[in-house]
Amino acid sequence: MPVPLAPYPTPPSSAANAGAHSQLVCSGCRNLLLYPVGATSVCCAVCNAVTAVPTPGTEMAQLVCGGCHTLLMYTRGATSVKCSCCHTVNLSLEANQVAHVNCGNCMMLLMYQYGARSVKCAVCHFVTSVAASASTTEHKFSTYFTL
Repeated sequence: MPVPLAPYPTPPSSAANAGAHSQLVCSGCRNLLLYPVGATSVCCAVCNAVTAVPTPGTEMAQLVCGGCHTLLMYTRGATSVKCSCCHTVNLSLEANQVAHVNCGNCMMLLMYQYGARSVKCAVCHFVTSVAASASTTEHKFSTYFTL
C-alpha cells in the first residue's frame, strides 16, 4: 500500500464527484477541515469548535503570531487578529499603517508601526524615541524655514 506524501491526502474520487468541496483550518485545534461548497460554518469533529467559512471572493492575508510564531490567516482589512493557539492579539498592518524615522545614533532610516513610542535600530541597536524624534524634526523644520 503506497504511503501518501502530502500531509493531508486528497479525498477519494467518489467524494469529489459527489459535490464540490473546499478546505479551511479549524479555529480551535488547527486541523484541516473539508466542507461542502456553500456551507456557512463547519463544526470540527475533533474539538467541536465551529469555524465560520469566509464568503466566496474574500481576500485573505497572513501574518506570524508575535506570541507563538504560528502562521495566521485572516480576512484582509482586519485591524487585529487573535491567535487561536496562544490567544495573543496581533495587529495587522497595511502599507499605510507604518511610519519612518531616522535612527538617533547612525541615521539609518527605520520603519516602525504607526503609534509606537520607540524603535530599536537593527544596525547599531540604538533605541530612538519616536515622539521625541517627531518633535525634534518639527523644531528643526521650523528653525530652518522661519521667515
